[in-house]
Amino acid sequence: QVQLVESGGGLVQAGGSLRLSCAASGSIFSINAMGWYHQAPGKQRELVAHITSGGSTNYADTVKGRFTISRDNAKNTVYLQMNSLKPEDTAVYYCNADLVLTNFSRRIYWGQGTQVTVSS
Repeated sequence: QVQLVESGGGLVQAGGSLRLSCAASGSIFSINAMGWYHQAPGKQRELVAHITSGGSTNYADTVKGRFTISRDNAKNTVYLQMNSLKPEDTAVYYCNADLVLTNFSRRIYWGQGTQVTVSS
């Protein structure tokens, strides 16, 4: 059984910082790309940041220069460092991962989501 478990969300004032973590566990052979998405109330889930197995990254224009995605392959963990937070960053944040399992099947897994609330 495979799980993605997120942590690090919470309430922060505008201008503050949070660091999200997402750890993958279970019958994992390897991890390809990993990413963070967010979903605000009444809106669709959107890509925030993405990182390949080789460490190449890309970001939504709205977070460039403020957020940094990174990963620790030894820990099967992806991070999202969020600085200079704005009220419009308020959303549920989800991680996902493109996994190859020990049976060599491949699929996308999602975490359960963590709430980030930025007060003005």
